[in-house]
Amino acid sequence: MNDREELEQLIRLGHTCITISTFEEEYALQCVRDVALQLNRPMWLWSVSGGIQNGLIAGNPTIPSTDKPGDGLTHFASLSDWPICVTLDLAPHLRDERTLRVLRNLLRQFQETHSQLIMIDHQEDLPRVVNEYATRYTISLPDEQELEHLVRETLRREHRESPIEIDITRSGLQTIIRNLRGLTRRQAERVIADTVVDDRRFDENDINTVLARKRQTLHQGGLLEFVETPVDLSAIGGLRRLKRWLKQRQDALSDSARDYGLAQPRGVLMLGVQGAGKSLCAKAISTAWQRPLLRMDVSSLYDRYVGESERRLRDALHQAEQMAPIILWIDEIEKAFASAASRSTDGGLSQRMFGTLLTWMQEHTQPVFLVATANDIEALPPELLRKGRFDEIFFVDLPQHDTRRQIFAIHLKKRERDPAGFDLDALADAAEGFSGAEIEQAVVAALHEAFFAKVELATAHVLKTVEESPPLSVTMAERVEALRTWAKDRCVPAD
Repeated sequence: MNDREELEQLIRLGHTCITISTFEEEYALQCVRDVALQLNRPMWLWSVSGGIQNGLIAGNPTIPSTDKPGDGLTHFASLSDWPICVTLDLAPHLRDERTLRVLRNLLRQFQETHSQLIMIDHQEDLPRVVNEYATRYTISLPDEQELEHLVRETLRREHRESPIEIDITRSGLQTIIRNLRGLTRRQAERVIADTVVDDRRFDENDINTVLARKRQTLHQGGLLEFVETPVDLSAIGGLRRLKRWLKQRQDALSDSARDYGLAQPRGVLMLGVQGAGKSLCAKAISTAWQRPLLRMDVSSLYDRYVGESERRLRDALHQAEQMAPIILWIDEIEKAFASAASRSTDGGLSQRMFGTLLTWMQEHTQPVFLVATANDIEALPPELLRKGRFDEIFFVDLPQHDTRRQIFAIHLKKRERDPAGFDLDALADAAEGFSGAEIEQAVVAALHEAFFAKVELATAHVLKTVEESPPLSVTMAERVEALRTWAKDRCVPAD
């Protein structure tokens, strides 16, 4: 069912109070109008900016002295003919006890008369007593069919303002539409309008422009961020077992695998020493399966308003589903839900957030592959490690000799140095106990040394920086060893 049909079903079933938390207010209002017309019921609309007016007649004058929340709700109570009443941004006004009391009286009356109150707000901040009455309804993100209609309508509108030359194939249009998935209707419309505003053209060259603008839009939202990945797995050293695991499951994403009876891979948990390459593992999965990698910024999920953090998490997960197939990366997951593993110090917020994530991990059906990385195993809630949460738990250990040799070669080549001109075996021997990140920093530091001395980079420069910088495995030897001991019989080595 689409949004209008789902909303109509809720109203037909007699739900007294329906709450819609969305930034797409106009779209939500149009859905309510369509349902009211379909059911042949009156619709009344309240907002603090004007009061109550007929929601089905554009430009209809407002009813005097109904702009205050309490007065508007009282007027709703006087209406007859089985109305559908809609409020805009009522939630903040419910901090007033009188307004809250009037609302509770109204909801009790609507239960008896089988009328409906639909609250459209930009944030979830409802008193608990209202939540007891309320049914939460979530506006969906547009699917590809709706996005195509939106693209065409936006181009027509822009063309009326100033002519646009359109020269794009059907496959090119479909690629642009796929790149718009995961955006709201307003965001998608803005991306298309911005794409044609300068050259007044819409063609195949706009595919990358649309993707770039989408990345910028998502970054502004602060919930999901596109991450650039290597074009080839050869740019990632080691991880032999992980690469083999990925290769075996690459075709498990296909229709033929589903017909064969295989369930699509759902996710992996990456534990390991800090700097050993867990982030690279997420990029390796994205590269191997040719899926976009999006990182969830968990710090941006937490909000001071009650209920807003949970809504942001649900929105981020819903957005990920709408953009599927993708790789969703939650970095340092133990920090995001730290209080969920112990006695809560945040009023139970972390536990509620963690519960939302676990429910989604268990029930989501869209092809979203979750990659979670963690450094501190003790901070992880035990429920996350239960069998079935992830397809596999990998341990990313410090690289062995051959892998260290490979990592040195990758970083030297990345900086336009021929690895054949360096003693890679000597470097790998000297860097025992170093993580991949520490090896990279040794190469960077050696470059600074050589540049300062006005000479070409040589093996001796790299050896010097390696010897002068003790690795984390030495400075935090006890913690690293404890982590390796824990993972020995509980995880699959990534390399």
